[in-house]
Amino acid sequence: MIRAAFPALFEYTSPVWAAPMAGGPTTPALVVAAARAGHMAQLAAGYKTSQAMNDEIAAVRAAGVDLFGVNLFVPNTHVISPGAHADYARALGIDDAGDPREDDDAWNEKIAALVADPVPLVSFTFGLPRGEDIAALRDAGSLTAQTVTSLDEERAAVDAGVDILVVQGAAAGGHSGVWTAGALPAERPLAGLVAEIAAETGVPIVAAGGISSSAEVAELLGSGTDAVAVGTALLRAAESGTSSTHRAALEDPRFDETVLTRAFTGRYARALRNAFVDAHDADAPSGYPAIHHLTRPLRAAAAAEGDAEHLHLWAGRGWRASREAPVAEILAALVP
Repeated sequence: MIRAAFPALFEYTSPVWAAPMAGGPTTPALVVAAARAGHMAQLAAGYKTSQAMNDEIAAVRAAGVDLFGVNLFVPNTHVISPGAHADYARALGIDDAGDPREDDDAWNEKIAALVADPVPLVSFTFGLPRGEDIAALRDAGSLTAQTVTSLDEERAAVDAGVDILVVQGAAAGGHSGVWTAGALPAERPLAGLVAEIAAETGVPIVAAGGISSSAEVAELLGSGTDAVAVGTALLRAAESGTSSTHRAALEDPRFDETVLTRAFTGRYARALRNAFVDAHDADAPSGYPAIHHLTRPLRAAAAAEGDAEHLHLWAGRGWRASREAPVAEILAALVP
């Protein structure tokens, strides 16, 4: 397969990118610091209003950074029945949870805003956008990138016309990008998945998922990827917005493994195993974003109280390598 050249836009950037992390860790300050050090970085627009996304874009631009991206959560509702929602609420100690809350994360408003005021790169997670949305962003001048976890997803993304594939492995921290409701990512080495997809497609590739060393970066660059994106490695960066409770847990020896669980959001995500996972993983239904909204107040309270046992401690399998340092220093150490 003849590979397309990596977009010229990234000619002078490092092959190590800062992955977008929704829910707080990715801040404009982190994106600015990464960009100033020569690394591509993206704002995480998931869970934010369109206005909040615009405000963060303005903050990055005000700092003099022109090359950056924005990551969006594609509407891909894992519909849950009112009965299953109520049953899980009772298991959590919530007596009156109300009806399941389903939403599209302000998708149309965010697309309209990014078409009206384009950024260099827009990436998609959780599912494949409508072809007209991809076309509108590209016509506005943005490159587009799609998270894929398998050959079937890669083929659909290429057919839809995206510019870049973000190939995510099972070791990734936080939510899995698998499109199918209730499905787990295949347990296989990221380098093997990258090589398989690279052999089939000519679309440039960014690899992501559990990357924690320069040796792993070198292996992936040799397997057919054009760049890598790291997230968990930056959770303890000085510029990240990771909560103090989450930061402390990442170096706490009592947390000694990660698991894929939907206990927190109704969608599989990799987190440090804690008491909440032990209590609710087995009974957690598929139901995104309804379960996310149901548990959000519980998780916010746990973070405020410093209770790591009941907080969503997102982490990839390489979490032990995360450290307290400036983002530029962390990223530089990962470059082969």
